[in-house]
Amino acid sequence: QVHLVESGGGLVQAGGSLRLSCAASGRAFNTYCMGWFRQAPGKEREFVAASSGDRLYYADSVKGRFTISRDNALNMMYLQMNSLKPEDTAVYYCAADRFLPFRPTALGGYDTWGQGTQVTVSS
Repeated sequence: QVHLVESGGGLVQAGGSLRLSCAASGRAFNTYCMGWFRQAPGKEREFVAASSGDRLYYADSVKGRFTISRDNALNMMYLQMNSLKPEDTAVYYCAADRFLPFRPTALGGYDTWGQGTQVTVSS
């Protein structure tokens, strides 16, 4: 079983940066597809970024501004968010997809979720 814990959220002004972290338990972290999703008030949860093997995936809305990375030795995943916009305001969740076939951009492809961390971008 895998347990995920996000951290690093907060309040930032537009144009600023934040770095989210996701700590994972378990021994097989390096085999998982890992993703970041977000959910704004009144909206559905949406894909942000994912890391699967040596491939990275990004939503169009964050390409060029957000960078996903992971440290398999530490069981950690990160999301560096630059040039933040008010529309990036949401609860950000990390997620693990432990079973093949992976669907890195699909909400339904992930079987384990963290509790979320709030990101608020003021204008």
